[in-house]
Amino acid sequence: MKSPTRTDSDAAVDGVAETDGHRAAPGAVGGAGSASAEGAGAAAGVGAGESARVPLAPRARLWPALGAVYRAQLSRARVARIPLLFVATFQSLGIMVLMRGVVDGGAEARAVVAGSSVLVVAFVALNLLAQYFGQLRAGGGLDHYATLPVPAASVVLGAAAAYASFTVPGVLVTAVTGSVLYQLPLGGLWVLAAVVPLAGAALAGLGAALGLLAPRPELATLGGQLGMSAALLLGVLPAGGLPPVVQWARDLLPSTYGVEAFARTFAPHPDWGHVGADLAVCAAVGVLSLAVATRAYRWAATR
Repeated sequence: MKSPTRTDSDAAVDGVAETDGHRAAPGAVGGAGSASAEGAGAAAGVGAGESARVPLAPRARLWPALGAVYRAQLSRARVARIPLLFVATFQSLGIMVLMRGVVDGGAEARAVVAGSSVLVVAFVALNLLAQYFGQLRAGGGLDHYATLPVPAASVVLGAAAAYASFTVPGVLVTAVTGSVLYQLPLGGLWVLAAVVPLAGAALAGLGAALGLLAPRPELATLGGQLGMSAALLLGVLPAGGLPPVVQWARDLLPSTYGVEAFARTFAPHPDWGHVGADLAVCAAVGVLSLAVATRAYRWAATR
């Protein structure tokens, strides 16, 4: 029986299957292709598994993140906030000059100087911070901070600390000028090193909460201005002549205890126990107000 006749197409297939003078085994070409595909699939599976097992980067810790936000806010607000700091300082100086014609000295003079000094903190940490967070929420700026791997507390604390830092020169100028104007002793000015950060924390937390909870930036601005007006009326005016209802409202104001602590240092023999107690209350209110502001930030960032 004759073998089948080989055609040109059979010879062409045999030529493709031959490599380096050797004839490939039947099915070798298809087997090699299948093996390559299986190897590539296995490699892809291993790579996908490895990439799935790679852990995410850890969240930034509180204090490094706080320092980074503080430096960023400080450099960003330096140019825009310095003119407003002059406004706050001149406002307090003007109030002391006007009250000089009404107040002669004694406890009333101490209250005016201490209240005017803390008013600089209220203007920046309460009024301006409420406006800042109100505009940040309305403009979508909270989305930027929400995508960063930083704790919410670092954003609020960093911004509050940056704004409070701008109050230090104005507070010092106001306190020294008021002490000279009302002939008060300068020996207790070192207490400002505790009054400024503690009162600033309490007022900044309140201002941040107002800005974050306000549905519109106009309402945040209004809330900050009303809060500053309350600090002006309840902090600068002597407490002895106020009605009982107003005195109760004064006790609820966070900056009142910073004013009281600073005013006590002007006495001939300061009661340092009462000064420490006022500072402790101011610190407790500051922690509480900053905690409320942190919760308000989380609420506003996730809406």
